[in-house]
Amino acid sequence: MANRFLSAVGLGGAARRTVIAVPVGDRVVDVVVRRNARAKHFILRLTRAGDGAIVTVPARGSLSTARDFVTRHAGWLQSRMAAPVAAAAIAETLPLRGRTVAVRLTGATRGLVRLVETEGEAALLVAGGDHAHRRLTDHLRKEARADIEAAVARHAAALGVRPTAIHIKDTRTRWGSASVRGALNFSWRLVMAPPFVLDYVVAHEVAHLREMNHSPRFWTICRALAPRTDEARAWLTAHGAGLHRLV
Repeated sequence: MANRFLSAVGLGGAARRTVIAVPVGDRVVDVVVRRNARAKHFILRLTRAGDGAIVTVPARGSLSTARDFVTRHAGWLQSRMAAPVAAAAIAETLPLRGRTVAVRLTGATRGLVRLVETEGEAALLVAGGDHAHRRLTDHLRKEARADIEAAVARHAAALGVRPTAIHIKDTRTRWGSASVRGALNFSWRLVMAPPFVLDYVVAHEVAHLREMNHSPRFWTICRALAPRTDEARAWLTAHGAGLHRLV
């Protein structure tokens, strides 16, 4: 019986995740199990999309106990998943590469986000109906990836280094980071900042592929790649937090 509710699901053919399939009302909901050595209690929450759930398991918690915990809270899951999700608000204007653009909802349920220029005004036309917010953020992520990958290629070539991977995320505490294995991580919200700011953040992380520290040598490399380093750092200090409140 337990095998019906507990299964391992492959991720990309390599990494694996544990999933508890729990009957909720007239359907079965996949609940991802995440272990956290610092957690003191089991914690159950919905996924961001609201179509599944995540259970946090303390270090000593077992999978069978996690399954029992989720099953006992199936009623809570049913009520939360049945609740209507309010559409996220979309601002009338947004900065894109440092330039203010209007945001116009087309009302169409299908279609791509498009940047158009009319009489000197730039506007993002956003389709998607109730999913317009997601369409907009997906578009901004795509634009961010294009800009960031181009900047990484340019700076990496200048230093003669090569990252092992480039990840675009929605980080809240860092604009970028570099791992000891050569993976680079960046916030997609950088696409809303002026181009010289994105260029600095990328140069900063690429420089870490040569110097994994903040020594004087590191800053010499960073400023050689991005001459406006000091200006960009000042801009992020003054305006960076605001980028997290826009979308």
